[in-house]
Amino acid sequence: MNVRPARPLTPLRIANSFRGHVSIPGFASPRRLVLHIGFVILTGRPLTYTLSSPTPVKREEGKFFGVVPLMSTTLGERASLGRTETVESTEAQPRRGRNDREVIVVGGSAAGLFTAASVARGGLRVRVLESKPQFEPAPRTLIVTDHFRHQMGAAARESIINEIRRFELFTDGRSAQVALTKPDLIVERSRLIPALAREAEQAGARLSFDTRFLGIGPNARGLRLEVESGGRREELHAGSVVGADGAASRVARASGWPPIETVPLVQAIVRLPKDCPSDTTRVWFVPDDTPYFYWLIPESPERGAVGVIGEHGSDTKRCFESFLEKKHLKPLEWQGARIPVYRGWVPVRRQIGNGEVYLVGDAAAQVKVSTVGGIVTGFRGALGVSQALLRNGRTHEFAALRRELRTHWLIRRALHNFEQKDYSQLVDLLDASTRQSLGEINRDESTRLLWNVVRRQPRLVLLGLRGLLMGKAERG
Repeated sequence: MNVRPARPLTPLRIANSFRGHVSIPGFASPRRLVLHIGFVILTGRPLTYTLSSPTPVKREEGKFFGVVPLMSTTLGERASLGRTETVESTEAQPRRGRNDREVIVVGGSAAGLFTAASVARGGLRVRVLESKPQFEPAPRTLIVTDHFRHQMGAAARESIINEIRRFELFTDGRSAQVALTKPDLIVERSRLIPALAREAEQAGARLSFDTRFLGIGPNARGLRLEVESGGRREELHAGSVVGADGAASRVARASGWPPIETVPLVQAIVRLPKDCPSDTTRVWFVPDDTPYFYWLIPESPERGAVGVIGEHGSDTKRCFESFLEKKHLKPLEWQGARIPVYRGWVPVRRQIGNGEVYLVGDAAAQVKVSTVGGIVTGFRGALGVSQALLRNGRTHEFAALRRELRTHWLIRRALHNFEQKDYSQLVDLLDASTRQSLGEINRDESTRLLWNVVRRQPRLVLLGLRGLLMGKAERG
């Protein structure tokens, strides 16, 4: 079937000229416009159009692929009349008509800067508001899984200061060792934040320091923010706002989210004991002191971070000081933080007028409550928000993250009510096969890890159920 190119062909004329399927080899992710005459125009860029009778079509500059019938199975999904749709693509597509609307990220946290860099790379204008005069995060040692390497750019990898290849678990005179197939990474937060800030700036995001968020409300175009910058009140405007300002998020409170429960983390830098290899993390379960655990994480062959998570600040500090004395460890410096507790999925998006507000990281309690680690899961939340902003709300990341956090919550609910005899039994049940699973599958694949562990040691199921039932009895 031939079309005479005697006069310039508009998309509508082409659609009227074809009466069959046009084969279009070589295109991976075209845009399509469904016409009322039963055909679809495929182009390399989006078509803009308005509906009237007859249907006028305006084509943007871009490669024209052809026209296919409406019911052609090559489109992969059913088309709707009078609507532009996008065939699924692996590349993020910025929201149409919204590139001129700024995205404001409140808080220069790790998750906030990761979000800013990702959204800026996608083509949207991004501004980060940081309340401090510059990025000077307090030093704090973090331990993350190897998944961190795959999330981060080259600049942020400079925050890695050590690698951990083995865990030693202790409780009531018992012990077990778990060798890791892929090493855990020791990250220094005071290096990570500046590195992420540089990546955000290189991607095109603007960083505004000494700018404190005060409030938020709707306006005709989207959102209106009240801030204090350099001691002066200002009003900013944005289409979308991302709250990345921690567990006590001002953005969350101003936008109607309820407060998030937090627990105290206390940590001390000490000289590494001579009997502790620099590639080995030690964990102690002492349920009389805390329902969580103590740890010793080597930063180098000379220094390590000893820490604990508790439930009440004063009790936690008292127990921690006693633990340090028993282990003959002298603090060289102190570190601390309040860590959010995940007790169920926090919806990450709210509509305010014509604008939208998102939460990421600690502001949304995106923390593995089994170990109270939040760097990798916070980055996953940031990736989900970035995809939602760039793809008209379309992302699969939130569903996967929600499943991950739910599994960690189930594990924490069981462990939280363990007594000393339960931890003793837990360590005794960690046979060679179970330890192999713990070493091969990292904590950021919790569902797969849990399934493999209980498959190799079924008695752990009964132990976990006992912990869950004890928790229910206490709540009752």
